[in-house]
Amino acid sequence: MTALALAQRPSGLPPALEDEKRRVLKQAFGFDEFRPGQERVIDALLAGRDVLAVMPTGAGKSLCYQVPALVMGGLAIVVSPLIALMQDQVAGLLLDGVQAEAIHSAKSREENVASWRRVASGEAKLLYLAPERLMTERMLQALSRLPVSLIAIDEAHCVSQWGHSFRAEYLSLGKAREALPGARMVALTATADQTTQDDILQKLFDGRADAFVAGFDRPNISISVAEKRDVGQAIEAYVASRPGMSGVIYRISRKKVDETTARLQARGVKALAYHAGMDAADRAAAQETFLAEPGVVMVATVAFGMGIDKSDVRFVLHGDAPGSLEAYYQEIGRAGRDGEPAEALMFYGLEDIRTRRRFIDEQDSAPERKRMEAQRLDALVGFCETTACRRATLLAYFGETSKPCGNCDVCLDPPEVVDGTTEARLLLGLVAGTGERFGAAHVVALAVGHLSETVQARGHDKLREFGRGADRPAAEWRAILRQLVAAGALTVETGAYGGLTIPPKGRRILDGAERISIAKPKPKSRERRRMTAEAMAPEGVDLDLLAKLKALRRELAVKRAVPAYVIFADKTLMEMAAVRPQDEDALARVKGVGAAKLEAFGDYFLKVLRGG
Repeated sequence: MTALALAQRPSGLPPALEDEKRRVLKQAFGFDEFRPGQERVIDALLAGRDVLAVMPTGAGKSLCYQVPALVMGGLAIVVSPLIALMQDQVAGLLLDGVQAEAIHSAKSREENVASWRRVASGEAKLLYLAPERLMTERMLQALSRLPVSLIAIDEAHCVSQWGHSFRAEYLSLGKAREALPGARMVALTATADQTTQDDILQKLFDGRADAFVAGFDRPNISISVAEKRDVGQAIEAYVASRPGMSGVIYRISRKKVDETTARLQARGVKALAYHAGMDAADRAAAQETFLAEPGVVMVATVAFGMGIDKSDVRFVLHGDAPGSLEAYYQEIGRAGRDGEPAEALMFYGLEDIRTRRRFIDEQDSAPERKRMEAQRLDALVGFCETTACRRATLLAYFGETSKPCGNCDVCLDPPEVVDGTTEARLLLGLVAGTGERFGAAHVVALAVGHLSETVQARGHDKLREFGRGADRPAAEWRAILRQLVAAGALTVETGAYGGLTIPPKGRRILDGAERISIAKPKPKSRERRRMTAEAMAPEGVDLDLLAKLKALRRELAVKRAVPAYVIFADKTLMEMAAVRPQDEDALARVKGVGAAKLEAFGDYFLKVLRGG
């Protein structure tokens, strides 16, 4: 079933179920209305259908299984890939007055046994498990004796070999439906192109489920791509111009993470490192600090981010190009979850393409998978070099059409597209004349006429095209080279020097049989804008009061050893700081203040709101 058909269909739920659904939403979670996309997923589950839900980061996927779990009764199993994510979800539910448990390897045997007893007795309504633990014969047999009503697969792209963070353990989850035939199943993810969606549907549901795609657009995130030159200094300058803002910086290796973190710390930035080479306790401490404190910049490999729920991340910066548009989309989705303006900036160069192609070549995987990964890398390169709206290009990759957004670097400063055949033939001639063995730096040096010992020793200064591009700076020739790669007129090899070779399209251009258009290179522009913390707060919010409310939230979170956001989300605190409720009834009307949290925290927050 298409997303459009599902969106247009009325729920058809009996009135009693409809009333209970809304009672749970308000009493347990403190919301009067569902966010766009949530209700249709919930209604399908309550009507007895299985569902694949693809929803953008920050759209509230967790409520899509938490509300049905409480309405349906019995036990809901939630499959989650990360222990930290399980712990945060359970902590948040407990504060909402919902009994939830997690059984995992970070807990002692005694703790896990106590959790299981609460599950078996019916006290717990949700049980969080890793796929490996759920799919053991012993666990499935034990669960088959309990009234399991729902199985929720979080981060469901991990099911698919085409998903950007595939985990083989997820492949067996379809068998859970056979072992627990009375349970509905919902698979949820923020990132799945059509190939990944089809794969998930087949592996989990044998192709029989409602597929609900709520859209991929995150219009509050401004998207930009910049040339990768002295990226360490560029990152420093970018972060320094955004003082006091939370952000995430992705680097391709542990070494680059550590180097970038050290540089930022030397500039006085509250920067933390996160990668798989660190001790687990150090990683956990860094993540908790990032979640709980304002103005922290996390420098990380892709090991960081899945399930992170921090609403006030103002920027996501890629110091190196990611491996695919799926990975890029999910990573930038960590910015602006509060709906306020945020930025995504990627630094990108030909060396990134070479490195990513080498990663693909070195994978121990089937030729078909390598071919698909290469195609996805080509799509990323096309996105980086597009002359059309960047957001429209990104959304088109996921099968969604969009008009020019007005909030990306291409829309805000459109390039002039010109005939670039002459420039292309000059560069292609140099690549051919040097035997298709040299990388971009050498070819550009020849184009601008840079005479070095290496150039003279190899006789490359005698080439007909040598120095014919001296009227342009080297940066412009690098930009043209990248466009030729994106257009399929040049190929970057994966060897140590990233040699450029000429595929058939490049041969046709070189021989004069085909022409090519390029974006006219333009001088480096000044940064478009500086974001400030004050500019990020919605109109009407008392910033001094908001700071006091956040300080109280932090204090309460430390006492309970939970992330700050599970006490109250930033949006809830902003609404408090805007409307300044003075009694329990008024505080209960603030979005995100459920009955349990009102009882647990109401007096503390009212004291601050009353100026006490």
